[in-house]
Amino acid sequence: MRRLIVLLFALLALFAVPATAQSRAPLVLAAASMQEALTDAAAAWAARGHPRPVLSFAASSALARQITAGGRADLFVSADADWMDAVAKAGLIVPGTRATLVRNRLVVVGPANGRSVVATRGAALAKVLAAGPLAMADPAAVPAGKYGEAALRRLGAWDAVAPRVVRAENVRAALALVERGAAPYGIVYATDALAARGVRIAGVFPARSHAPIVYPVARLTGGEAGREAEGFRRFLLSRGGQAILTQRGFVRP
Repeated sequence: MRRLIVLLFALLALFAVPATAQSRAPLVLAAASMQEALTDAAAAWAARGHPRPVLSFAASSALARQITAGGRADLFVSADADWMDAVAKAGLIVPGTRATLVRNRLVVVGPANGRSVVATRGAALAKVLAAGPLAMADPAAVPAGKYGEAALRRLGAWDAVAPRVVRAENVRAALALVERGAAPYGIVYATDALAARGVRIAGVFPARSHAPIVYPVARLTGGEAGREAEGFRRFLLSRGGQAILTQRGFVRP
């Protein structure tokens, strides 16, 4: 009888572990530009009977540093490959889980009643953007800023514009400067412009002026949500998940 009781308790303990892991909500660290899209996706995932993912948004650079410094999370969505590479080099990505989630476009935003900006080479573009402060995510680290600097360099306008750049901590902070009227123009992603109020897309950078804007997603080795984290990752990559993300202006991989 004692052996039977011991065996029963062992079986209960064995099955209790995966049940707990499956019920834990995954913690997702994601680029600031993913805010509306991932919030929609998390709501759709929860509507299917899963624990609603916990979402934390910031600049990809800040999130990658948080992860490599020992911060625990289940999924990481970066706005560029470089910061995902940094996490991978630290050995903090679950093998086989990295994939391209979506793509984006780079645009100039201005006041809703402002004029359009034609992204031409050299002096014409520089004259418009350098007339007042230009809001950008920090080009030294944040993906949106890095793409923006690359585009302006390619178009021959960076040297004239650089002294007027206001460096924000992330792309949403740059967008907010334009929304509040603190800067007449800003460089952000197309998806940010679509989510904003009181601003309009004043110009679109040619795709060839910067590296492709890709958002990789991967599971992290420090995660504790197990199957829920993997389930949500797969959902984001599925046809249904992609439909939700593209409704917010993202482009399929």
